[in-house]
Amino acid sequence: MSKTVAYVRVSTKEQNLDRQLEVLQKMGIQEKYIYSDKQSGKDFERIGYQYMKKSLEKGDTLVIKELDRIGRNQEELKKEWEYFRNNEINVRVLDLPALNIDYEDDNIKPLAKMISNIIFEVMSWKAQNERETIRKRQAEGIAIAKAKNIKFGRPKIEIPSNFEEIYNKWKKRRDNGNERNGTYRVKT
Repeated sequence: MSKTVAYVRVSTKEQNLDRQLEVLQKMGIQEKYIYSDKQSGKDFERIGYQYMKKSLEKGDTLVIKELDRIGRNQEELKKEWEYFRNNEINVRVLDLPALNIDYEDDNIKPLAKMISNIIFEVMSWKAQNERETIRKRQAEGIAIAKAKNIKFGRPKIEIPSNFEEIYNKWKKRRDNGNERNGTYRVKT
């Protein structure tokens, strides 16, 4: 029996999946069949994506909101798309139905397949190009910030001149079992 599986992705942990999830839930896709990642689409080494891919069998349907949710690397995206085709996995791209692959539809004509391939090429290029644009903008922003002497990362702290003495006191108390709630306190 074939099943419908969905995949959602955002690029960072701070971003929200709700926009994509809402559409899939309205379609009635069961939560246990929705796989997700909060990670860049630069490659396909994403846990949610790999679990989703392993769950798919011949005749199943994969639903995604947009093509670039699968990934943003054009060559890798092509390989994944061929994987779906070769394994007769139906694919529905909600925002671009012309890309849909449907092996249950006997009326797929060569012209429709060719048009789908052309659209896929353009959209996969666009997905990769957007990633490159994001990286370029990020690099430009970092360069401007550095020119303004904006520091990145954690602020540096000064190490006290008696650090070795403080460390030895801390270590001695820890070794004697005088810690409280997993923290070690040494009076300086």
